Amino acid sequence: MKDTLKPGIEYVHKFCVPQSKTVPALYPESEEFVAMPEVFATGFLVGFLEWACIKAVKPHLDWPSEQTVGTHIDVSHLAATPPGLEVTAKVKLVEVDGRRLVFEVEAHDGVDLISRGKHERFIINKEKFDAKMKQKASSKCA
Repeated sequence: MKDTLKPGIEYVHKFCVPQSKTVPALYPESEEFVAMPEVFATGFLVGFLEWACIKAVKPHLDWPSEQTVGTHIDVSHLAATPPGLEVTAKVKLVEVDGRRLVFEVEAHDGVDLISRGKHERFIINKEKFDAKMKQKASSKCA
């Protein structure tokens, strides 16, 4: 990591919600999800917030050999967002503790505040991480 990786880094990320990021698309194998309203899924919202945090710190890492993985998420999902609306994430790095990064995050859909909370990420060495996952994958289900 570069010496510029310090608390105070902020980033704003925008994304127009497509039909493919709604609740029925989250797990198409699930008849329960498929029957639910076509609104921005919480699972995709979490991924969107993670994406913003990754973009915030990427210039401050030795990318792509250094990357970050999510280790904790504590966010609300306060309002539903239909497809076609643009969501905006605002993230701020508030703590750097070795390789552990803590962000304050929030998202708005242009009408409502849709999410607020904290997200934690951990800096990894991609090569070492991939080797560990390759070994772990040898015990995957059939």
